[in-house]
Amino acid sequence: MAPLLLLLLAISVVYADEGAYIGANIGTALSDMPSPTQVVALLKSQQIRHVRLYDADAAMLAALANTGIRVTVSVPNDQLLAVGQSNATAANWVARNVVAHVPTVNITAVAVGSEVLTALPNAAPLLVPALRYVHSALVAANLDRQIKVSTPHSSSIILDSFPPSQAFFNRSLDPVISPMLKFLQSTGSYLMLNVYPYYDYMQSNGVIPLDYALFRPLPPNKEAVDANTLLHYTNVFDAIVDAAYFAMAYLNITNVPVVVLESGWPHKGDPSEEPDATADNADTYNSNLIRHVLNSTGTPKHPGVPVPTYIYELYDEDQRPGTLSERNWGLFDASGVPVYTLHLTGSGVLLANDTTNQTYCIARDGADAKMLQAALDWACGPGKVDCSVLMQGQRCYDPDTVEAHATYAFNAYYRGMGMSSGTCYFNGVATVTTTDPSHDGCVFPGSGGKNGTFFNGTSLAPASNSTSAESASPHSFHDTKLLFQIFGVLLLSLLFL
Repeated sequence: MAPLLLLLLAISVVYADEGAYIGANIGTALSDMPSPTQVVALLKSQQIRHVRLYDADAAMLAALANTGIRVTVSVPNDQLLAVGQSNATAANWVARNVVAHVPTVNITAVAVGSEVLTALPNAAPLLVPALRYVHSALVAANLDRQIKVSTPHSSSIILDSFPPSQAFFNRSLDPVISPMLKFLQSTGSYLMLNVYPYYDYMQSNGVIPLDYALFRPLPPNKEAVDANTLLHYTNVFDAIVDAAYFAMAYLNITNVPVVVLESGWPHKGDPSEEPDATADNADTYNSNLIRHVLNSTGTPKHPGVPVPTYIYELYDEDQRPGTLSERNWGLFDASGVPVYTLHLTGSGVLLANDTTNQTYCIARDGADAKMLQAALDWACGPGKVDCSVLMQGQRCYDPDTVEAHATYAFNAYYRGMGMSSGTCYFNGVATVTTTDPSHDGCVFPGSGGKNGTFFNGTSLAPASNSTSAESASPHSFHDTKLLFQIFGVLLLSLLFL
């Protein structure tokens, strides 16, 4: 890891000692819920080291024992009233659901309720007492330094969220939010926030571009600029997180970090009402989100400060009420089969719901032709992909298009680099698919589950005697300045993985 990144992580105000991380939410509204041992086996196979439970199920906690997985347990909303009304009830809850399981279970946080201020407003007056009672029980058990107490909020409690610098919490909630933030500050805890760019996009009536919600690259003139701070926002996620920071600052709270407890994108929805709830968009959002979080890029307001994030969610929950999309946020179905492919490695973390190894890197539909050409030139030049099969008369020459040739080169590079994180990005013009792009006599690397042999090395730096990009690529793009800009961006992004 680069020394600068280590320094940024060391000075981060985020509570989590390990800096940036990705976790997963485990819901249980499944008609065929896997057993706790099956759930933990899946977590281990995916090397998911942080989970959030929506309760404190004893069997699930027993299965998590001695795994080292960091666990956030929850006081469900239907138990909040009892916990918030009685110190003794809270102490009993902590004794049964926390103390009885540590240290064999690595419990690191208690989430008290879920979106109480918006989902259960009548219980709002009991939220802060519940937080205090649970924390007092942890103090009595000498666990308060190890286990933090907080409560997850919908981002809808933040009003006027763009520009972020003008954001503020719903003032009708001040009697709860102000003491809650002071509690978080005094106990060294963090603000748990649920961030769903999907809903912001859907409710914007076309004002928010889809690419902006999905972390896709935007030209500078399309980036959102906060006129008060001149900070540039390239995605909805960062804007919402910074809106929370500004809203806290408005109440003179400046040292409470944000942990995103839920974020994701549905992979299926009603085609007539939710046309953007697709597997491709879910893959794009979650892949970009994971890359963004693990790179510790932070937000425009707090660059370099990690924003630990939990993906919503591990399994599809087919028993959830509501629209079709409500039941289709999972990475896996109940049998542990990937619902769609998401293959990412990096920073010592693997979240690869590609259990078959059958993934390919292709040119993204609608990608800018000049950016495709520049990325193709890089792959066939400094990227050291053997592009001789793309020359006229060779087996992969047809169809003779930049998109087709770029797809071959991208996939050869991706496969040659072990399908690791960031190797199917190419400045946003590439994407991962499970559909084999081989055609006619052109067999792509990885087709049939075997890695190709068309990759001539692993160095990202251009060799002194390497063939020029112009002569190596069958489609030469002569804007050398743009090529080296993209090369530089790729190098920087890979350095911080």
